[in-house]
Amino acid sequence: MRGEILHFGSLLVCIMVVLWLNLHWFGIEWSIALADGNGDDMNFAFSDEQEELRRSVRRFLEDKSPISEVRRLMETEEGYDAGVWKTLADQLGLVGLAIPEEFGGSGFTSVEAGIVFEEMGRSLYCGPYFATAALAANAILQGGDEASKAAYLPGIAAGETIATLALTEEDGNWAIDSVLTSATFDGNTWSLTGTKSYVIDAMVARLIVVAARTTVGISLFVVNAGAANMEITSIPTLDTTRKMARISFAGTPATLIGEDGGGAAALEVTLNLACVALAAEEVGGASKCLEMSVDYAKSRIQFGRPIGSFQAIKHKCADMLLEVESAKSAAYYAGWVASQDGDELEVAAPLAKAFCSDAYFGAAADTIQIHGGIGFTWEHDAHLYFKRAKASQLLFGDSSFHRERLAARVGI
Repeated sequence: MRGEILHFGSLLVCIMVVLWLNLHWFGIEWSIALADGNGDDMNFAFSDEQEELRRSVRRFLEDKSPISEVRRLMETEEGYDAGVWKTLADQLGLVGLAIPEEFGGSGFTSVEAGIVFEEMGRSLYCGPYFATAALAANAILQGGDEASKAAYLPGIAAGETIATLALTEEDGNWAIDSVLTSATFDGNTWSLTGTKSYVIDAMVARLIVVAARTTVGISLFVVNAGAANMEITSIPTLDTTRKMARISFAGTPATLIGEDGGGAAALEVTLNLACVALAAEEVGGASKCLEMSVDYAKSRIQFGRPIGSFQAIKHKCADMLLEVESAKSAAYYAGWVASQDGDELEVAAPLAKAFCSDAYFGAAADTIQIHGGIGFTWEHDAHLYFKRAKASQLLFGDSSFHRERLAARVGI
């Protein structure tokens, strides 16, 4: 009973903060409109350029990553198409979209990056984009010194260096203070000892950012692919569209980035940014589930009429629409906060992660229900979204974990 009360309390906190953010959003919009000074209203709708970015990414993914290609790639060990990755990086410049121009990127913000993540979630894109752009690049930006940024970020931005972040230990705990992997310095070089699990796209990464504990505290290190005394093993997961691996270090040589003991603060921001990116991806997947459900409800005839005319299906689609649109509000707001580098990211990120994860999982489950018997088969695409939704719900900690983070940060 006590656990149920605590869960209800944390859920209530999440709802209260959603309401507060909605009010705060409108307050910001109003203040910006006043500050414009030329009589023109300003709002948080996407600009024409941002909408064109969305259309370009969607066209590219529909052409290069249709669901048939997703099914093919998820059965391979690498899990991505190198040619598509090169085009994505070279011609579209998506990998370096949010990396500063001084380090080879385009210098855009989390808002534009969120559009890309949303479209990739919609298409279930198979590739190391999330690991490289949302995890490794942000970890280096947040924790690396200028020399490290100059050394690693240009290759990442160009798509030449696939990278990832190794944080979680064998227990699967995403809390930063749970890091046990140790780093020792012999006067000349650093070496790592320990095991990391659930490392996204580690099998194809050329560069791995590793969180390890030194005598000073948690620090960030870079390990190159093929380093000595390192073993990478693929982990079977529910969602085979996102590959994960276990990495064992046994005195593996590594390079310190940033300050010794400065990794915890950098990881905190990195995980918040990753949660914002994942929330956008979940919104894209949930939107696609809603689209599939509505289309099927319109076309599936039962008892001489479309099943969308039945009250039960109407209610399910309406509830799904409400959840998806609410998730969009949470994800878009979090993306805007991340683009401003404000303190509100500590609240907006766990809120978006918790709400969007539950909304996506609910939409994916309802999609299967609406499709009936065909929805339960492996031949239908619904189960791919269901698996991605469940895996994303657990990635970086489940919804209860983030609601507790949210409650702590708002002082409850």
